[in-house]
Amino acid sequence: MPSVNHEVPIALFQDQPALAPELLQAVSGIKPPEYEHIGHGSDTFTDNDPTEYRADTVVILGDPKRPDLAIIVENQLRPDPRKRFVWPVYLSTLRARRECPVTLLVLCPDKTTSTWCRAPIETGHEGWVLRPWVLNLAEAPAVIDVDKARALPELAILCTPANADGPHRKAVLTAFAEALEVTDHDRGRKYHDYVQSKLSEAARHCLEEIMQADVYEWQSDFAREHIAEGEAKGRVEGEAKGKAEAVLDLLELRGLAVDDESRQRITGCTDLKQIKAWFSRAAFARTVDEVFD
Repeated sequence: MPSVNHEVPIALFQDQPALAPELLQAVSGIKPPEYEHIGHGSDTFTDNDPTEYRADTVVILGDPKRPDLAIIVENQLRPDPRKRFVWPVYLSTLRARRECPVTLLVLCPDKTTSTWCRAPIETGHEGWVLRPWVLNLAEAPAVIDVDKARALPELAILCTPANADGPHRKAVLTAFAEALEVTDHDRGRKYHDYVQSKLSEAARHCLEEIMQADVYEWQSDFAREHIAEGEAKGRVEGEAKGKAEAVLDLLELRGLAVDDESRQRITGCTDLKQIKAWFSRAAFARTVDEVFD
């Protein structure tokens, strides 16, 4: 079953095909042709064997009947020797089908995989060598321009994990939050969860501060729901902290010494039901250990 790390980046291209020429130009330096129309093509390449070859996604630039360029996008999580044989099939089959130039853009999660993917693929015919365009997502360009993030939210979402701990952390995470603002609820939640799973604790804390800040008036349903969840969580954590301090105060009044480990256990608990149970036991316990029994 495909993993989230594979499926979510590809979903960004499926939601916003303009992401493909944007990143192709970033990694290749080649400016894609001007286009009035952009959409998706079939990602299935079948021969008469019959063997089905399926790319992750295909983006078509220009007139769907006579395209100016087709971009095959692959998300490669690890080296796979078989791809050196099937990638040329993808390009030649799609080129024959669409009768237009075709290129390959490969996304990779790390330096090792991107180095492997960049290696030229010799087809055996003199001069026919495939050199994939590769983007190492760990080195994705930072998106800090809020207007760009709102115009192409998928780009900000894809590039945020690589830059959330960089020198422009707050600007990157603000752009990410703005990207979510113009993304519909279901996709926004999916992309938020995907990016948050890749953030450091410091970056997650910074993102929460941005989402909760009074200076931003978020309009999307997702953002408002996220803020409401954050406020509710804050209230629960605040109440838990107050109850935990009450447990410590009661133990102190009863003359029971609380060691550092027990103190940390009490103050670190966020389960109100558990803390209330400890408070009840603290009124009669002869030792601190009895509070936890």
